[in-house]
Amino acid sequence: MTRARALRTRCLPVEGIGEVAASPTLDDALRYLAATPYRRDVSPGATPAEAQRAVSATLLWHLRVLAGWQPATGAEAIRALAAGFEISNTEHHSRALVAGPREPGTQRPRLLPYRLGALAIAWTRLARTRTPSELRTALASSAWGDPGGDSPAAVATGMRVSAAVRLTTAAPDAARWAAARLALLFAREVFVVGRRMPAVSVRRAARLLGPRAVGAGTYADFRQALPATARWLLHDVDEAADLWRAEARWWDAVDRDGRELLRRSPCGPQPVVGAVALLSADAWRIRGALELAARGGGPGNWPVEVLGAPG
Repeated sequence: MTRARALRTRCLPVEGIGEVAASPTLDDALRYLAATPYRRDVSPGATPAEAQRAVSATLLWHLRVLAGWQPATGAEAIRALAAGFEISNTEHHSRALVAGPREPGTQRPRLLPYRLGALAIAWTRLARTRTPSELRTALASSAWGDPGGDSPAAVATGMRVSAAVRLTTAAPDAARWAAARLALLFAREVFVVGRRMPAVSVRRAARLLGPRAVGAGTYADFRQALPATARWLLHDVDEAADLWRAEARWWDAVDRDGRELLRRSPCGPQPVVGAVALLSADAWRIRGALELAARGGGPGNWPVEVLGAPG
């Protein structure tokens, strides 16, 4: 699809991301971005968190534009690929509900929710909830399904598991990414954090990872039991403590596969999925580059996983 391919020009080249990472201050990095396709939301004076969120907001805007050009099936695929924005909104909302009302005279920083538009799945209904139990009930009656608990951790994990499962149906070309990302999430929760997932999330995860993997008692057994669609991400990550290495590998695979999807087919959903992949990987690298700039930047001061995008 011509319009999906056109959005590839919204990505920064490796050299541009290098310029951001090498900036001596965060404001210098933001001034550089102000002359790029990310200028819509970034501005000097932002904190690192605000700057990174602005990059994500620009990505979301591009996805909303792309979805507006699609037939129903294409828009549904983009909605599934963009589910992380609704998850982020709901995570912040869930934590605010648990924290309760602010004491008089105190201030609690609160990020404005992402503006999802037609990419929303159930956010309008979720945003109206006023207690953790109401939020869980609203999730259970929506496409997200019951997260298995009303704590912020249960809500966040349950939504991410649900998103991965739904993505394999809405965008089959992204099924490999979904399974591998779910394996990384499950391994971190169970074998690093040591947090037991709600049973309903475990059952959902088993649909992509298999019952042997989700029932494994050790990280080694978990990794061995994974299906090929997910095992590739962890193939040489021998210890759960090293799972951080898989994050950059996952994004590189998304970037590489996205480029192939754009090349492979002149029409249909593949170019759309490919465009979303490239835009998302680009935003991830820029967020990392902004973090490095906030720490002082400078030549040679960034890790290869930030700039290691395929050419």
